[in-house]
Amino acid sequence: MRGGEKVLEALCELYPEADIFTLVADKSSLSKTILSHKITTSFLQHIGGLKNYQKMLPLMPLALESFDLSGYDLVISSESGPAKGIIPPPDALHVCYCHSPMRYIWDLYPQYRASAGFIGRFLMSLTAPWLRAWDVTTSMRVDHFIANSSYVAKRIERYYRRQSTVINPPVAVNRYAISDEVEDFYLCAGQITPYKKIELAVEAFTRLGKRLIVVGGGASSALKKIAGPTVQFTGVVDDASLARYFARARALVYPGLEDFGIIPLESLASGRPVIAFAKGGALETVLEGRTGILFEEQTVEHLIAAVERMELEHGTFDPEALRRFAMEFERSKFVSRLKSHLDQLLTAHRGRGGAGRERKITAPVSPKLAASDGQLARVI
Repeated sequence: MRGGEKVLEALCELYPEADIFTLVADKSSLSKTILSHKITTSFLQHIGGLKNYQKMLPLMPLALESFDLSGYDLVISSESGPAKGIIPPPDALHVCYCHSPMRYIWDLYPQYRASAGFIGRFLMSLTAPWLRAWDVTTSMRVDHFIANSSYVAKRIERYYRRQSTVINPPVAVNRYAISDEVEDFYLCAGQITPYKKIELAVEAFTRLGKRLIVVGGGASSALKKIAGPTVQFTGVVDDASLARYFARARALVYPGLEDFGIIPLESLASGRPVIAFAKGGALETVLEGRTGILFEEQTVEHLIAAVERMELEHGTFDPEALRRFAMEFERSKFVSRLKSHLDQLLTAHRGRGGAGRERKITAPVSPKLAASDGQLARVI
């Protein structure tokens, strides 16, 4: 139940009679709101399930196109992968809330391929060109794109040549609070994957001899091997423990290139500033000197310089001001903006002779790494 699932949950509340179509699902970890809806999974649920679904990427187009969406007036695809590739009914309005075009076949393809084994690299080289062509072609099945950030909107335009409306995803800011007790450690949080560049933080804090706590699953033995005695790996923690880490850290360290980045806003909601790489979605939430400090290059040296600046400027960041900034991304505001936009799209669609009376809504959800922060997304 992370970013993508929170968007789906909001859609379920907006449309309480909606049906959900998804490649695979682990219903044991879904919220009551999502479970109150009819959930239809694809044939991938039965031949691989959650453990092996990522290896079945070449089968996902077939699985998505096998869904029968006849009779629906509105189709909402929520994706960071291929979910928009469903085949909507001729008169239906298809709106795609895009968390990201598929990173693993577009801009981050070299990173994902380099981290795969020999067989994985061979298969990626074989299937990636076909998947890119399918991904671009199926973008034409979407009537309107909603991007979760301006950075993603630019990527949608680059890869699909389509315009989009930016509506930032919801952040559970009320789960976090400012603490009077700030401890002498910095924090990295989130699923540990190659593009998040956690190794930069590990090496930087090892050199500095400063304390760093890394929260989240996926830490490899190689990553732990380069860590000095001041670096601690906690693995996956529960929500309450994560909130305590956010509230008591000196600052969050965010060295990766993200599409938007909910984690920095969770830190800001806790009154703690952020050190972030100055590219991607982080630029929309980490404002230099106001909500954090930015570094220009993904190198250990640049990150060390940013940490040293934070040590000098830490007292200039007002916890209450940081939290007020984060409140602009609060869940109710997201729901209000999304509902208003969807209502406008439906009205315009009907005015052009599209679908008539609203009956049902379906929200396909594509493959996505998620969970608190080290397990696979529960709705995929």
